[in-house]
Amino acid sequence: MPSLFSGFALGLSLILAIGAQNAFVLRQGLRQSHVFAVCLTCALSDAILVAAGVAGFGWLVEAAPWIAPVFTLGGAAFLVAYGAISLRSAWRGGHALEAADARADDLRRAVLTCLALTWLNPHVYLDTVVLLGSISSGADWPLGFGIGAVTASFVFFFSLGYGARLLSPLFAKPRSWRILDVVVGATMWILALNLVLS
Repeated sequence: MPSLFSGFALGLSLILAIGAQNAFVLRQGLRQSHVFAVCLTCALSDAILVAAGVAGFGWLVEAAPWIAPVFTLGGAAFLVAYGAISLRSAWRGGHALEAADARADDLRRAVLTCLALTWLNPHVYLDTVVLLGSISSGADWPLGFGIGAVTASFVFFFSLGYGARLLSPLFAKPRSWRILDVVVGATMWILALNLVLS
């Protein structure tokens, strides 16, 4: 159970970062346009990438034991940089979510856009395959860690997509984005510190 909760917590904190994918899901939710298909596409993509990280990194660790410490330190460095970017974004401000026009995109276009925002983003590979994969290798139950991270993806994307209507007045204000950026940045730095100390 600790591995499952750790995977869930880390997976959720990594997904929380503001990016093009999350903004797209929010916009689709605000417009009530193909919300289920978009959320499912994001969550399944994450599930594939997390599974690849958990399975692939375990094999690499057995073949070359020196890889785990290198990736652990690399993951910590990535989290520090990730947190710094979020905190810098909070400092600068200026973010606000504006709903796109009310016309509904066709389903194919929405899913293809979602796939492009997910699979063409180099950070998604660092987050899922490299970082989650490397941390899972040190968990008591790597499979449980992966299940927790995948569960976090499903919970987050469906909550974001279907909860967007409730959040639309809040995220129209730049200050809300700044607060979220501070929370994400602080979380990343705490995770990096825990990773190095462990």
